[in-house]
Amino acid sequence: MGSGLLTKKPIAELMKETNEVGGLKKTLSASNLVALGIGAIIGAGLFVRTAAAAANNAGPAVTIGFIVAAIGCALAGLCYAEFASMIPIAGSAYTYSYATMGEFVAWIIGWDLVLEYAIGAATVSIAWSEYLNKLLQYIGLHVPFQWCHSPFEVDPMNPAIHGLMNIPAVFIILVLSLLLIRGTKESAFVNGIIVVTKVAIVILFIILGWSYINPVNHANYIPEPSIYTDSQGVDHSYGGIMGILGAAGVVFFAFIGFDAVSTAAQEAKNPKKDMPIGILGSLAICTVLYILFAHVLTGVASIDDFRKSGKEASVAFAIQTYMTGYGWLAKLVTVAILAGFSSVILVMLMGQSRVFYSMSKDGLVPKIFSEVHPKFHTPYKSNLLFFVFVGLFAGFVPGDIVGDMTSIGTLFAFILVCAGIIILRKTDPDLPRQFKTPLVPFVPILGILVCAAMIYGLGWTNWTRLGVWLAIGFVIYFGYSKRHSKLNNPDK
Repeated sequence: MGSGLLTKKPIAELMKETNEVGGLKKTLSASNLVALGIGAIIGAGLFVRTAAAAANNAGPAVTIGFIVAAIGCALAGLCYAEFASMIPIAGSAYTYSYATMGEFVAWIIGWDLVLEYAIGAATVSIAWSEYLNKLLQYIGLHVPFQWCHSPFEVDPMNPAIHGLMNIPAVFIILVLSLLLIRGTKESAFVNGIIVVTKVAIVILFIILGWSYINPVNHANYIPEPSIYTDSQGVDHSYGGIMGILGAAGVVFFAFIGFDAVSTAAQEAKNPKKDMPIGILGSLAICTVLYILFAHVLTGVASIDDFRKSGKEASVAFAIQTYMTGYGWLAKLVTVAILAGFSSVILVMLMGQSRVFYSMSKDGLVPKIFSEVHPKFHTPYKSNLLFFVFVGLFAGFVPGDIVGDMTSIGTLFAFILVCAGIIILRKTDPDLPRQFKTPLVPFVPILGILVCAAMIYGLGWTNWTRLGVWLAIGFVIYFGYSKRHSKLNNPDK
C-alpha cells in the first residue's frame, strides 16, 4: 500500500465496492462507443473556441491546430483506456491514480480536474451568455454590454464601455446548480436529441457555408509569425509554428469529453478491440468535422471579424452577416447551441461534484463536499459551494482566460495519465488489463510530448496560472488533506 505521499487505495477495496453494487454489463459494441464519443466531444469548444483560436493564434491555420490537438487526445485516450480497463469502476482519472500511483498524484489530478470541470463550466456559461444575447437580438432585445461581460473586457465597438459582471452566465450556473440539487437527471432521449441536433448543425453549416467561402480570407493560410495583442491587452503568438501550437492548445477545449469513452471500458463487449476503435473512431470523425467546420467558418468571415464585431456568437454572426437568405439557420443554430451548452454545463457541474464527493469520502477535502440532502440525496452543499466558485469565474473573468485555463489543466492531467502508464508497466506488470496501450513506452511518451507542446503554445501567462493553481493545491494538500486522509490516518 505504501505510506505517506505514495499511499495507494487498495484495488481489492475498489473491487469490493464494485461487487456490492453489482458488475457492469458488457453491452457496448465498437459502434456504440464511437457514438458515445461523438456525443461527448462535440460541444462548446467548436462553436466558440474556433473563432478565438483563429483571431488570436493561427488565422485559417486553426485547422492544423485541430489536427495537433486530436493527435494529443488520441495518444492520451489510449492511455486512459488502459487505466479504465484496470480499475473495475466507472471512475475518473482521480480514482485510477489513487489506486495505482498513490495519494499525492491522485490529489494533483483531482485538484487539476477542478480546472477541467468547474472552470470548464464557467467557460461554457460565458459562451451561453453570448448566444443568449444573440437570440435576444432577433426579437429586438439585448443585455447591455456592462451586464454580460467581465470587468476586464472593453466593448470593441465602443472602447469607453467596460464590462461589470456577466449576469446571464451566473444565472445559468445558478439554475443548473439548483437542478442538480433537486437531482434532476437528463433523460437519454433528450440528450440524444441534443447530440443529433449538434451534429446536424455542424454538417448543415459545412454544406451550406461552403459556397459562401471568400478566397481572400484564406489567401494567407498560415500567417507570418507576429505578436497580436487582444482587447484585454494580452499578447499572443500569432502565425507560424507557435501560432499553430497555441491554436491547438485553445481548440483542445473542443475535444474535452472524449475521455468519456475510456470510462466505459468495463461495459465494452470486447475492450481489447472495441476501445481503440471507440476512442480513435470518434476522434477521427469529430476531427474531420472540426477541420471542415473551421475551414468554412474562417472562409465565410474574416479574422478581423473574429477580433471585433463577430468575436461573440461567431457562428451565428458569420451566417447572419455573410450567408444571405439563411437568417433562419442563424436562429436555429443559436437555439440549438443554447440547449447543447446547457447540457454540457450540467454534466460538468455534476462531474465536479462527483470528483469532490469521492475526494471527500477519502478525507482529502472537507466532509461538507460529501454531505447529502436528506430529501433529494444529492451533495447539495457541494453544489452550492461550486455555484459560488464557478459563478465568480463566470461573472468576473473573460471567456478566453477561463477557456485556456480549462485546456491547460486538462492537458496537464493527460500528461500525468500518460506518465502513469509507463510507471505502472514497471511497478505492477501483472495487474489484469482488459485493454493494453500499444507500443509502450513510445505512445505514452509521444502523448506527453504533444500535450506538453500544446501547453508550451498556450504561452507564459497560462503557465503562470497553472503554476499558481498547483501551488494553492499543494498548500491545501500539505495543510489539510495529508492530515485528514483516511488511508494515511486510519484511526481518525
